[in-house]
Amino acid sequence: MAYSRVYVEITNICNMSCSFCHGHSRTKGMMSYEAFHAVLKELEGKTKYLYYHLMGEPLLHPELPRFLKAAKEQGFHSMITTNGTLLDRCGDVILEAGVHKVNISVHSLEDADGSRFCEYMKYVCDFAEKADRLGVIVVFRLWNSGYDEGLNDRVTLFLKNRLAGEWAENSRGVKIRNKLFLEWGDRFVWPDKEATLYSNDVYCYGMRDHFGILCDGTVVPCCLDSDGVITLGNLFETPLDEILSSPRAQAIKKGFECRTASEELCRRCGYAQRWSLGD
Repeated sequence: MAYSRVYVEITNICNMSCSFCHGHSRTKGMMSYEAFHAVLKELEGKTKYLYYHLMGEPLLHPELPRFLKAAKEQGFHSMITTNGTLLDRCGDVILEAGVHKVNISVHSLEDADGSRFCEYMKYVCDFAEKADRLGVIVVFRLWNSGYDEGLNDRVTLFLKNRLAGEWAENSRGVKIRNKLFLEWGDRFVWPDKEATLYSNDVYCYGMRDHFGILCDGTVVPCCLDSDGVITLGNLFETPLDEILSSPRAQAIKKGFECRTASEELCRRCGYAQRWSLGD
């Protein structure tokens, strides 16, 4: 089966502590190049699109350019989601290494003062301009509706003054240029063992069009299982095909096809409620 994307967490370490992020309680770590190369081998024929996170800031990984080059050589498209705070130092390097798309979570700067905000916005815009010239997709994300306290207006005004383009609105946000976008979204409740227990009527794309691989090789059914609660196996110990075809993995997939959650954690996920029955 081919998946639309796979989330490969190359590090679970972050340089920020944002209020919207669930965080995790796992041992901090970084995936080695040898381990990443093994992941690529296991993913051959399963997807073309790699997202370099579940938790963590991928630009912190010193081997990231090497990862990007290896993935490109093997026919994968690399998608990075970043808080953007390191783009002034790492931006040129990842563009040269062959990144396909960069999502910049500009809502990460929710507590920044005026001078820090302007400095940050200037270099993420500089990066976007360079990426645009190279044909790399860049999406500015404001996934914090209802919690922005004026940040979204500040960001949008800065981008309009800095980046000329179409500024054509659509259902998800704004198309600034052909490969440059501003995207809006609601803040959501992460799945957590202590979170609200919702109805069993749950629809999700986990295990249906994507899954995740934590930095220690643990395979999880979606990009929001930050603590690896639903552990399906470890691809450094068990072939990925065997993990994905296991009874537990298949139960998750078949359950969602019938709008039913086979795992309790999925019934405690606010994000999955977007597709629940009656929405």
